[in-house]
Amino acid sequence: MTEEPAGDRPPIGRGAKAPKGRKVELSSLSGQDTEPARLISGISELDRVLGGGLVAGSATLLGGDPGIGKSTLLLQAAASMARKELRTVYVSGEEALAQLRMRAARLKLAQAPVELAAETNIADIRKTLESAGDVGLVIIDSIQTMWSPAIEAAPGTVSQVRVSGQELIHFAKANDVAVILVGHVTKDGQIAGPRVLEHMVDTVVYFEGDRGDQFRILRAIKNRFGPAHEIGVFEMREEGLAEVQNPSALFLEARDESVPGAAVFAGIEGTRPVLVEIQALAAPSSLATPRRAIVGWDSARLSMVLAVLEARCGMAFGGRDVFLNVAGGLRINEPAADLAVAAALISSMSGKPLPRQSVAFGEISLSGTVRPVSQSDLRLKEAAKLGFQQAFAPVAGKAAMPVKEIGDLAALIAALGVSPNDPSDDS
Repeated sequence: MTEEPAGDRPPIGRGAKAPKGRKVELSSLSGQDTEPARLISGISELDRVLGGGLVAGSATLLGGDPGIGKSTLLLQAAASMARKELRTVYVSGEEALAQLRMRAARLKLAQAPVELAAETNIADIRKTLESAGDVGLVIIDSIQTMWSPAIEAAPGTVSQVRVSGQELIHFAKANDVAVILVGHVTKDGQIAGPRVLEHMVDTVVYFEGDRGDQFRILRAIKNRFGPAHEIGVFEMREEGLAEVQNPSALFLEARDESVPGAAVFAGIEGTRPVLVEIQALAAPSSLATPRRAIVGWDSARLSMVLAVLEARCGMAFGGRDVFLNVAGGLRINEPAADLAVAAALISSMSGKPLPRQSVAFGEISLSGTVRPVSQSDLRLKEAAKLGFQQAFAPVAGKAAMPVKEIGDLAALIAALGVSPNDPSDDS
């Protein structure tokens, strides 16, 4: 337990100077009051994830594994915004100014008018920022290194992270300044520190990807000013992070031809259609309990699809190891991938490849029926744009390409020309 003095807090809200308790009718707000002003970073993938750019007076939390590229991305964004005559302050609690200068030189940003500071005392940081007066963007790298002299605890503890975050968020609201907080993540991928920090900020963004892989995915988990679960795709290069304008082409490149167990899923990430290859392998197992290894999808969802295929279609996966992979490092969360996963599993079991120029999407119910999903037209338009010629989907309607209507899993098996008892090529 830590005692905290009850001091006066600045009012919360955009330029809030009204007395406490003042009421305002919703109908009296003008369009200027309700439409937030955006600060465009110049990095289109970042602006897309943020809903069109940073909002003045907002707080954004950026999380990700160590070395994933958080500091690189923010330094590039800070340099871009500073060149647009927006006063930008980059505060590092982990690196000295000389180290920041070295990184900027490597990224060819050494001449950018970004103001740098190496400090961890949150009281000194806030006092300096308030005395500056005309700051537009503040980046704190990272929130776990900040500490408040009012709390007798080490930096990085729950109380220090919460109080430091609260101080910075109050500063952002009271002074109409956009603040970005960098957060480290724990072993299970959650931002370290109190979970209440994610509730306090306006936007929560995660940087996903493997440090050994060149591609990075920026995903919005929470956004009060735009769509949640929007993604941006970047490629890590020697000169920094480069935007990937067409993620579907990236995720589908170097596909093998006529390989059993591969299906293309037409998905939606935020407001953007994304096509990705789903790879499945069902191999005979010598273990008493066969393995289930999944990369990029929900393991519980795979167990459900396997159970439905066994119960409704007579396909036996009980004695097989099942491996599932979403190519390209993307993690899929929507249930519309069920049909593509089922098609890949059926193809792997039978040894018959799916038609190469085909996509699949649809949600599978426990009865084996395939349910319609949202934004089918958008998925099909993206597939047609990339040269695909056929789709397996629950409802045809008016589509941009021929659609083979799939009402249940039995219809999918028949459409693929597979018998439930077809042996696979490895049995």
